[in-house]
Amino acid sequence: MRREIQSTLLIAFLLCTLSTVAEGAELVKRDSPLGTVLGYKDTPKLPWTDNKYHVHDPDRPMPKHVVTDAAATRELPGKAPEDAIVLFDGKDLSKWEESKWKVENGYTEVTHGSLKTKEAFGDCQLHVEWMAPADWKGRMMSRGNSGVLLMGRYEIQIFDSHPMHDEQIYPDGQAASIYAQTPPLVNACRKPGEWQTFDIVFTAPVFEDDKLVRPARVTMFHNGVLVHNDQEIMGAMTHRNICVYRPHAAKEPLVLQGHGSPVRFRNVWIRPLGDSEE
Repeated sequence: MRREIQSTLLIAFLLCTLSTVAEGAELVKRDSPLGTVLGYKDTPKLPWTDNKYHVHDPDRPMPKHVVTDAAATRELPGKAPEDAIVLFDGKDLSKWEESKWKVENGYTEVTHGSLKTKEAFGDCQLHVEWMAPADWKGRMMSRGNSGVLLMGRYEIQIFDSHPMHDEQIYPDGQAASIYAQTPPLVNACRKPGEWQTFDIVFTAPVFEDDKLVRPARVTMFHNGVLVHNDQEIMGAMTHRNICVYRPHAAKEPLVLQGHGSPVRFRNVWIRPLGDSEE
């Protein structure tokens, strides 16, 4: 069965790479109880959905929105566990490679480019607090758009997906989705301008002789609500295409993505996971 799935994925990838994606691909729309959903229908079909849905398919069922209780970190950032590596404490970006992101009032804000940690990580528990801009006036597809790139390539999407908006991005691109792969179990997004939390437990993929022997997996909570439960990650982040795995080191830097929207971050910490005897 595993070989059949891998063969299907390989065939789909080859078909994708042989086809040319037109510049300025046209978005299609679908009305839903949460507003107009925008997406694409000219993209490859996802094998793990039994080819029922395309990549970024607006016809994919929208996750139910749930209202989360007020968190202790809504007004003030939380505190990292004693054994955590604090990547950003609201003061400086010394744990990150040089960037142009600004730091003020206890948060860092996207300006140009992305943030990459100096240190590399594999299996980990990661905590990220973020805020989408409250008064976004740009194009919908950039509304609060950012991402957490585990190992610099496996993306958990950041987006303003609150149902207050008339237009919504495709389900596999909304907040807390594994981008271009799997929507969250529910939409736990708060309103723009409110602080939100991601708590992620990530198991890195394993390669032997440049072959994938164990895919990455993720369990994740968005604002305290379970949105991924030991979910398999199908490959590295991609857009309008089928994701694939490519061999890489056992540990890679963490990246916070800049994507043209002034998303803010605070209280970012990580706990590398491994053998307790190490």
